[in-house]
Amino acid sequence: MSGPSGGGLDRRRFLTTAALGGATIVGASALGGLDADAAFAAPMPSLDPAIAKSAFAEGRITAINGTVLEVAGSYGDHHLIQLTNATSVWKLRPTTAEAIRVGDGLYARGVDMPDGTVAADAVWVNIVNLHCTIRGIAKDRLHLAHGDHDHAVVGRIVPETTTASYVGGALTSDLSRVRIGQSAQILGAWRPEDDSVDIARVTVGH
Repeated sequence: MSGPSGGGLDRRRFLTTAALGGATIVGASALGGLDADAAFAAPMPSLDPAIAKSAFAEGRITAINGTVLEVAGSYGDHHLIQLTNATSVWKLRPTTAEAIRVGDGLYARGVDMPDGTVAADAVWVNIVNLHCTIRGIAKDRLHLAHGDHDHAVVGRIVPETTTASYVGGALTSDLSRVRIGQSAQILGAWRPEDDSVDIARVTVGH
């Protein structure tokens, strides 16, 4: 998946203390932004000289053991993601670890620990970044076509969460300018139970 770079610069937080056993990171790292756009940003050098590079992991969550997520990667690899008291969690909106479920998809950024875990600075759960064509508009959803084969996707409009981005304007909850036939970028959260997408932001006209 590809997407916009940058964003989140004013929300950078810094690694202040790490328990090298992988148990805790106090504060957060200087590894990048923590908002949804940051999941698709190009990796940046760490701002903390004690950290050589960021660690990344992606896949499906197969088990949750306390604060450790077992993740099966898309290419046959496996990861252990250690959540800490400073891990930023996104699942359609900023949330907490309690929102994470077995079966969810995950993209995580953090620091490799000596015990083989990745101490997570930020975790994006079920995040998707789709380039689509709008095929239909209903009160609570957008009907989308995605990919070379126009795969049908239902985009769910979530009250008090879904926003639109139009050329030259600030983010708005007003979706009245979205039109059938427009190309759109959908940033949102995949719903494993029905393969639809909860829309965080729809960008049109850019």
